[in-house]
Amino acid sequence: MSMILFACVVRVRDGLPLSASTDFHLDQDFLECRKRLKTLSSILTQYPERGTAKECDLSIHFHSSGDVACMGICTSSFPAAMAFCFLEELQWEFATTYDATSVGLASRPYAFLEFDNVIQKVKGRFNYTNCAQTKFNLEKIQEELLLRPPALVKLEDAELRNGIVNGHTELCMESAPAHRMQPVSALGILSLVLNIMCGALNLIRGVHLAEYSFQEDRRGIGNVIAFLLPFVACFLLCCLYLFYSSARKIKVFVLFVTVCLCNIYLYGLRNIWQILFHIGVASLSSHQILTRQVVEKQPDFGV
Repeated sequence: MSMILFACVVRVRDGLPLSASTDFHLDQDFLECRKRLKTLSSILTQYPERGTAKECDLSIHFHSSGDVACMGICTSSFPAAMAFCFLEELQWEFATTYDATSVGLASRPYAFLEFDNVIQKVKGRFNYTNCAQTKFNLEKIQEELLLRPPALVKLEDAELRNGIVNGHTELCMESAPAHRMQPVSALGILSLVLNIMCGALNLIRGVHLAEYSFQEDRRGIGNVIAFLLPFVACFLLCCLYLFYSSARKIKVFVLFVTVCLCNIYLYGLRNIWQILFHIGVASLSSHQILTRQVVEKQPDFGV
């Protein structure tokens, strides 16, 4: 019975398969193990040069060197030292056949499929023969494994890492719902324009007072604040209309009251018609914010 069931050579940086043995096994465990090997091959950069993963009664071993890694599926009874001896010899054969430039320029899977003949030859030697050269290499590998044991890879963790790398991992926490506002209406555009105009007037008057009357009249402090607060309120009202925000009703109420109180405080610097104009614009903006409905974006399952 074959102990080494499958072997392949992949490029480490992206997991591109360069060559593989053309073995056909219909066993379900083997087919599942092949899928796990493919997942593992795409994240070899996250592991040391030697590693082992268990899948049912099979084992996946990998040995990477430079930009090339050799991987194999063996029965669990096959000694790990023998498996790594096989992979190291396979890696040496590949390195002497192809240079690093040709490996780096490979753009399609199985660009070196002809190397399958070498894989089959080496695999057959390890499965069915017992030569002295293999024994010598085996003792060397056993000593290396004692000094630096291979990484024990959990295939579930490998699949999770692969999902994170490719951006397909499902988040355990509930994501915040995406909200899209209804289209801006003509009246809404008007409220934005008037808000910008009122905000600009408040800013100009506030800066003017701060420059010329702040030092002469201590009451000027309150007047400057009474002009600048509505300026900030106008800006925030525009933002609330354009973008979704939680607790909109409370925020709109606070901003509207701020505009009203500040303008009432400014009675004397502004006549009644100016005050009514600013309060009217704030009322229009508040109404537009509260009546602009939120359309919740549905998940796009077709992507």
